[in-house]
Amino acid sequence: MEAGTVIMILALLFVAFVAAGVYVGVKAVGAAKRGVDRTITQARRSVEDTTLRAKSFGQVGVAGELAQLRLSLRTSMRATQEALQAGVAEDASLSESIGLFERLGGHGRELDDDLKRLEREPDKARVAERLPDLRERTERVTHAADSLRWAARDRAQRFADDDLASLSAQIEVESGALRHWATSPGADTSPAADAAGRAARAADGATGGAGAAGRPATGPEAITARDPQRQTTYPWQKTARPEGTV
Repeated sequence: MEAGTVIMILALLFVAFVAAGVYVGVKAVGAAKRGVDRTITQARRSVEDTTLRAKSFGQVGVAGELAQLRLSLRTSMRATQEALQAGVAEDASLSESIGLFERLGGHGRELDDDLKRLEREPDKARVAERLPDLRERTERVTHAADSLRWAARDRAQRFADDDLASLSAQIEVESGALRHWATSPGADTSPAADAAGRAARAADGATGGAGAAGRPATGPEAITARDPQRQTTYPWQKTARPEGTV
């Protein structure tokens, strides 16, 4: 009975390990596939942008204008998407702007598909007739995308300016507190008064307390040795060497 239980437990553990291995393998394959798809998409996008840029500069007429419209549309939409995605991590209120941009992205993709189809259209005269409408649609989409992007940037800049102003005010208060070394409200803390006070204390120490001369003498004072235990030491003083050492 005990041997059968042990075998059953080992079988369950083996099945669990196999299932975990399969799960991890599927996750790894999925992540690798997503990474490959992302790399392929970015490479295809770069190639297409380079081709559009070459067409917009190298071709004239309808084909060159179509390529320029597509390049302007894609550049504006991509820049706005990157700005919103970067800002939403610090400002959650941009989530509504991202929702609006996703709706705008639908119109942008539809317009880009129309422009791509017209690039392969053999009847260039018909395409030229539609160019004003396509140009207006492109300007409307890019203007909306630019408005979202610059609004997000202005909002982030305003937050940064407000934070810097608050930090500067706190630093000024702390600096004033650090410089507040007066012991009484009426004390003179000017540099001249401070220097005069130090000079007076130094002169008093040099004369050995001349103010004591005005006091009546009460008799000879005993000359006593300085108590080494009461002697004041400072951290910058060197330790005295004992006698007999070099």
